[in-house]
Amino acid sequence: MTKRALGALVMAVVAVVSMMIVQPTANAAAATRIMLLGDSITGSNGCWRALLWQHLQAAGYTNVDFVGTLRNPYCSGSFDIDNEGHGGYSATGIADNNQLPGWLSASRPDIVLMMLGTNDVWGNRGTSNILRAYTKLLGQMRANNPNVKVLVAQILPMTPSGCGNCNANVQNLNAAIPGWASSNSTSRSPVRVVDQYTGFNTARDTVDGVHPNDSTGIRKIEARWYPALTALLGAAPTPTAPATAPNGYPYCASSSSDPDGDGWGWENNRSCVVRGGRADTR
Repeated sequence: MTKRALGALVMAVVAVVSMMIVQPTANAAAATRIMLLGDSITGSNGCWRALLWQHLQAAGYTNVDFVGTLRNPYCSGSFDIDNEGHGGYSATGIADNNQLPGWLSASRPDIVLMMLGTNDVWGNRGTSNILRAYTKLLGQMRANNPNVKVLVAQILPMTPSGCGNCNANVQNLNAAIPGWASSNSTSRSPVRVVDQYTGFNTARDTVDGVHPNDSTGIRKIEARWYPALTALLGAAPTPTAPATAPNGYPYCASSSSDPDGDGWGWENNRSCVVRGGRADTR
C-alpha cells in the first residue's frame, strides 16, 4: 500500500470515529432552559424554587435547567439555584432601565416564569404602567428567543403596614392580566396566566403581609407553578430501569428466578440479581 493510500485510509478511519463520537452528542436533546423572573418573592424569599425543582426531578422532568445571573442559596435541599429574582425590583424599573436584555443574553431561556408587580403596586405605579412594562419585557424576551413561552403570574395578595390600598391595587392589576396575556399571546410564543392570588392568605401564608413563609406560602406558590409549567414541558419521560445492578450483575427478568429468597437468581446460565431484593444493594 502506498503512503498516499495509507494516509487516505487513516483519514477515513478518523472521520468515521469522529462521527461515532460526535453523533450521540448532536442527537442528545438539549435541556429546557427555564428563567424564574421576579423580585424578592422569587429571589431571597423564593424557596418555592427549590420545591419546584425537586418536584420536577421526582416526576421525571430531569432534562431541565433553571437559568439566571443570580445564585441565591438561601433554601435547603439540593436544587438548581440559578434565577432572576431581584429583591426590591419592579416591572416598571426593569423595563425603564433595560435590564432584562442582558439577563436574557446570558441565560437564553426557552420558558420564562414571570412574577413581577408587587413592588410596582407598593410604589403606586398604576395598572396601566405595569402592563406597559410587561409588554416591553415580553418584546425583549421575544427578541432574544422568538419561540419563548411565558407564564405570567397574577401576583400574590399583599397587606403591608402603611399601604391600605395595596391589595385593592393588586386586585386591579390581576383583573387586567388575563386580557393582556390573551392579546399578546401567539401560537409561536404563548403567554399563559397562572393565578397565584386565589387561596393565598397574607395572615397565614406570609411573614410580613407580603413575603411568603416557609410553612405554607412557598408551597402554595409552587403548587400553582408546577401544573402550568409541566403543561408546557409535556409528558415526563418514562424512566428507563437500569439493566445492571450496582454490583455489576444483570437484573433477573423474573423474581421467580430466586427460589431461595436471598436476592440471587439464575437465568441464561449465569447469576442475576432480583430487582429490589436483598442483593440489590444501592
